[in-house]
Amino acid sequence: MSVAVYPEPYRIPAGVLALAVHGAFFALLLFGFTWQTQKPDTMSVELWQSIPDAAPEPQPKAQPKPEKVVPPEPPKAAPVPEIALPEKKKLEAKPLKPVPVETKQVVQKPVEPDPVVVAAEQAAARVREEQTAATGRVVDEFRAKIAASIRSRIVMPPDVADDARAEFLVTLLPGGWVLKAELRKSSGNAAYDNAVERAILKASPLPLPPDAALFNRFRNLELGFRPKE
Repeated sequence: MSVAVYPEPYRIPAGVLALAVHGAFFALLLFGFTWQTQKPDTMSVELWQSIPDAAPEPQPKAQPKPEKVVPPEPPKAAPVPEIALPEKKKLEAKPLKPVPVETKQVVQKPVEPDPVVVAAEQAAARVREEQTAATGRVVDEFRAKIAASIRSRIVMPPDVADDARAEFLVTLLPGGWVLKAELRKSSGNAAYDNAVERAILKASPLPLPPDAALFNRFRNLELGFRPKE
């Protein structure tokens, strides 16, 4: 029976490592010994009996004044020769001739009214005229009634001329009540004037039309009375 022998590769490097460690330890001991045996550096000190005077400050040197620099004069430009230009011909302004403008006259045709509209307007105008006439008749009718009511209450004084006329402004309230009777023009007979005024007050309330819209036509009435009417 044979035994196989294998080489040990780690023995050679271990030996080398051991030698390197011993060499480093020896070098450390050697350098440490030589560092301790070196002499320390010496320092020399000088002793002075008195402090030496300070050195005088250097005085600044006088600087030379700068010389004035005179700039050189610019070169004179050479004169430009005059060039004779040809005279321009004067342009004579010619008067402009008026250009005739043709104007066209636009003739508008008369607009013919619509017969229906015309008829309606005429009918409305007739209605207004009839209403105005009817209102006038009603006013005249009730003015006559008012005058007759007052005249029936006049007590005629003696010796009154037939042409005597007394004019009054009668102010009425709604319902025909007399507010006041003011003499505007005397008949020349004071007794007759007083008799007419008393008759106006006795006739209150005076007759008025039933349409209240016509009251403004009777608010202020101007009435005149004669002895014989």
